Amino acid sequence: MKPNVLIIGAGGVAHVVAHKCAQNNHRLGELHIASRKLEKCHRIVESVYSKGSMKMPGHFQTHSLDAMNVAATVQLIRDTKAGIVINVGSAFLNMSVMSACIETGAAYIDTAIHEDPSKVCEPPPWYANYEWKRREECDRAGITAILGCGFDPGVVNAYARLAKDDYLDEIDSLDIIDINAGKHGHYFATNFDPEINFREFTSTVWSWQNSQWQAAKMFEHKQTWDLPVVGQQATYLTGHDEIHSLSHHLGIPDIRFWMSFGEHYINVFTVLNNLGLLSEKPVVTAEGQEIIPLKVVKAVLPDPASLAPRYTGKTCIGSLLKGRKNGEEREVFIYNVCDHKQTYEEVGSQAISYTAGVPAVAAALLIADGTWNVRRMVNVEELPPQPFIALMNEIGLPTQVIDSAASGTSPVEVIDAADTLRS
Repeated sequence: MKPNVLIIGAGGVAHVVAHKCAQNNHRLGELHIASRKLEKCHRIVESVYSKGSMKMPGHFQTHSLDAMNVAATVQLIRDTKAGIVINVGSAFLNMSVMSACIETGAAYIDTAIHEDPSKVCEPPPWYANYEWKRREECDRAGITAILGCGFDPGVVNAYARLAKDDYLDEIDSLDIIDINAGKHGHYFATNFDPEINFREFTSTVWSWQNSQWQAAKMFEHKQTWDLPVVGQQATYLTGHDEIHSLSHHLGIPDIRFWMSFGEHYINVFTVLNNLGLLSEKPVVTAEGQEIIPLKVVKAVLPDPASLAPRYTGKTCIGSLLKGRKNGEEREVFIYNVCDHKQTYEEVGSQAISYTAGVPAVAAALLIADGTWNVRRMVNVEELPPQPFIALMNEIGLPTQVIDSAASGTSPVEVIDAADTLRS
């Protein structure tokens, strides 16, 4: 029986999820999309039909929903008979949507860790602060809840598990490298929700070093890598969702996340931050109006979903693991390259949204066919990675592997390491 899918959210990632669900509606049943802004849902569904994304004739309905309202979300799940809920709204919604899924028995998928709007970069481990506290509820309800199933977190977690299963007996380090070598043509913009984007970078950077948490400042540690397709790219050590689960589940002593930033982005970010414009705390204007500076910045920046038509270039995101196989030193880089222009031509999206949205739909398909319908709460690295990676190869995100055992050389070269971290 087809499960029916409810998509919550109507941003750039939801746009991709909608198209990919439509391309697979013969396996997913009736489709629904809900958001506080109904007109955005309408535009997404119009895009699905204009692109001819529906695999077979079927329903794709739009709904108005405040997903912070658990009772309203419960009612919508029941009304739509949704067996799978894909939460690609704000990360502030996770706990509310999960509550509705637990009450109704619907499977739950999200792409990012929960955030409390009043807190920025809470002390680790983040999943233990929110989602993992509800494991027993999911177990009792018998619902499948797959956490952080975008690309990073998500696919990179599966890559790490694949390396552990198939390539390495012992793993010393995991470096997750996220490169966007594309250009969007705007003076300044963020590739996903500016509010979530900036909150990641305005406080402490947490990494997992020597099997313990290490604190650093944003842009304190820099490394330049020579990567497939995108070439030499400067990255900075950044705190990120997947470190918090991978450090718990895979027993790797060193786990780091590196993200590419251009000098222009860093300069603009620094000015905004130093002026206090990235603060989530309210301020009062001279006219007595209370505003939150970060929300004002978000309001004046381009909508990430609007970047797609002008975006060119490629992304390269992957997991670099070092360790041993049969007592011999070995390194493996498992990665994907995605093209902004190609994703726009296919679904009207830029590659950042595409790489986040496709994995969530792959997870929904694996729940629908029973492969990942585990009826408990899991992070991606707790699930068998092979069917997930194989399915993504089919639906738009092919995986590639460079293995030092085959080439005799390191798969990724560090050109410059302007920091004190081990690499």
